[in-house]
Amino acid sequence: MSINEVLAQKNITKYRLWKESGVPQATISDICTGKTSIEKCSAETIYRIARVLNVSMESLIAPAVQHAEEERRRPSFELFKSNTCHMVKDMGDIPFIIQLLETNQIRKLYEKKWYPEALYLLAMLDYLSRENHVPICKNYNDIRTAKLQRPVYPSSVVIMCKTLKSDAPKEECYRMAIPEFLRFNIVESEVRNVC
Repeated sequence: MSINEVLAQKNITKYRLWKESGVPQATISDICTGKTSIEKCSAETIYRIARVLNVSMESLIAPAVQHAEEERRRPSFELFKSNTCHMVKDMGDIPFIIQLLETNQIRKLYEKKWYPEALYLLAMLDYLSRENHVPICKNYNDIRTAKLQRPVYPSSVVIMCKTLKSDAPKEECYRMAIPEFLRFNIVESEVRNVC
């Protein structure tokens, strides 16, 4: 449970937490806004906050430590894309679509703020739906409005550009990109040809 959730649950204001804990107001504010991670605070700071909130120190830092562990285990985007394409190849289009919708993996990744992965799966869902004449699932219309800030190219294309000292490979890849992926700024031209 986040510190903001504990404050709300116990009906304690940040001002009261600051006054009763003796932790500087700026520190309390930074922790509550996420500017400062609570697990990086001193043990004394965590102890003072936990004492006022009448919770264990562990319960305050557990969510942040768990999030850091998830991020550490997060595969590279290239590996994620490769694994997804292999799943499509191994399962087949329709079973993949069904599993993706049943597990709600797109929403789960999006809520974790793993935006490239969530958008890649959504693009794959939309692409496979179009290819198989399946109606588009409207459950993700809110996510369909999202877009990565800048185009994400396959690492092989980026390496080729650096090797050739030219953006021509990127331009060609962009021109050949699958529209469902390009909508989210993911430059993907081949999802079927995996080894």
